[in-house]
Amino acid sequence: MNFTIERCVSASASAARPAIAAAALVAIVVLCAQGGVLSAQEQEQEHDPTCDFCPGTYIPSAEIQAYVTRAIANQFTDQQIRQVDAGKTNLGIGVVYRGKRDDPQANVAEHDLVSEVYYVIDGEATLVLGPDLIGKERRPSTQRAVSLINGPGNDATGIRNGVAHELKAGDMVIIPAGTGHQFTTIEDHITYVIVRIDPDKVTLPKTEADSRADLATDGRATAGSGAGAVGSGREN
Repeated sequence: MNFTIERCVSASASAARPAIAAAALVAIVVLCAQGGVLSAQEQEQEHDPTCDFCPGTYIPSAEIQAYVTRAIANQFTDQQIRQVDAGKTNLGIGVVYRGKRDDPQANVAEHDLVSEVYYVIDGEATLVLGPDLIGKERRPSTQRAVSLINGPGNDATGIRNGVAHELKAGDMVIIPAGTGHQFTTIEDHITYVIVRIDPDKVTLPKTEADSRADLATDGRATAGSGAGAVGSGREN
């Protein structure tokens, strides 16, 4: 079935209420990643689950907050909380904390194979999005973000005809694979949860036990970016 995440979400959201729930929107994005919107006839047919007897995954608020607290203490930006096999795609959950910034020339990040959905918990920021990157530079495979969090991609110096969005608590953003993203202004800080959709399964799994073990450390070896992270490279 020929589709894109943008088309699928637009088609599904056009008839929805403006206050569509975050969980519902994430579910739409995951459906797109797994094969597009089914026709009415296809929906009435019985299908084998795309994830065979897979358990659900619960992440308590306290665990997310533990990662945020560690990010502030150790100068981390992006940390992965879970990465699970959901059948046709891997699904990752991460949390990001970014401090104050005012830099129109800030680094641009792009991920080749992993799409992302942001849900802003608190703070305000300007995020520029667009697929036409200026001054692309390949990210080395040795970067923690590449191997652990969001797979292969590029850094860039700018986005040609990028569109700026003013983010605040409660907002959501969809960033398809291949779309550049650049935080140019952060008023004081911004904290957001990321859902990562990885249909090529290029990133490593992370279980609840893995997360507990990670939180028992200072996190410098597993954080994807930030001044305190080991081998993180530039911002994600």
